[in-house]
Amino acid sequence: MSSINNKLINKKISFIGGGNMAQALISGLIGCGMNPALITVSAPSAETREQYAKQQMHTVDASLEPKAAVIDADVVVLAVKPQMMQQVVSEFSDALEHQLVISVAAGLSTELLSEMLGGYSNIVRAMPNTPSKIQMGATGLYATSDITDQQKQLATAVMEASGLVMWVDSEEQMHAVTAVAGSAPAYVFYFIESMIDGAVALGLDREQASALAMQTVLGAATMAIGSDDSPAELRRKVMSPKGTTQAAIESMQHNEIGRQIGEAMQACYDRSKALSEEMKSDDKK
Repeated sequence: MSSINNKLINKKISFIGGGNMAQALISGLIGCGMNPALITVSAPSAETREQYAKQQMHTVDASLEPKAAVIDADVVVLAVKPQMMQQVVSEFSDALEHQLVISVAAGLSTELLSEMLGGYSNIVRAMPNTPSKIQMGATGLYATSDITDQQKQLATAVMEASGLVMWVDSEEQMHAVTAVAGSAPAYVFYFIESMIDGAVALGLDREQASALAMQTVLGAATMAIGSDDSPAELRRKVMSPKGTTQAAIESMQHNEIGRQIGEAMQACYDRSKALSEEMKSDDKK
């Protein structure tokens, strides 16, 4: 278990929305040593509140109304669906005075969020991913010009409890973060699925294939993180001339797998931009 960041000591964090991403981030905060009593959740669903009661977050208060959750908070994490944001924030926007607002809602720009919050501008936009639940997430952050260095450090501490944090300089880059981190765990799961299916086709049973494929992906990623060599160089070091690995890589190159991955990321990027534009259009109606 990692130790709690000093920036989080005695800070009260309120989550508006208690779904999967909120639960992932809360798991990370508790996992790094934060006192659950300092975390509150406004979860309108009785089913969601029951989940908190049953899981390790049982000491987290998940029963507060949005305004009550916001008033005493130092940090407010907006973890509701983008389509519901306007309705939800209208219940507490007048209670915002000093709180740092972190939004994990995809497609909602800081400008649009500020409008929804009645002009409030202490906003950081975050794009985390689901491995945050096991403190191995990757999150991109963007701050409005009104955010101070101290507030950026606080936002970093909140999100670092669940993994790696990277700040981007322009909000436009958040679409790229979505393509390489926010949506990307699904790419990896799809790759693992394909490896398993391929191994089964070659004669292994599904249990053997699953164990070998998942451990290999985990080991390769861990090795890449800890190495001074680039992924390209690590790949070259595995490839013996005219060997089995070279045969596999040459097959992938012939089928332009790299180009296809790039096209998939572009599709993700384009959809992220389109969602953002759709949210702007809906807000003007």
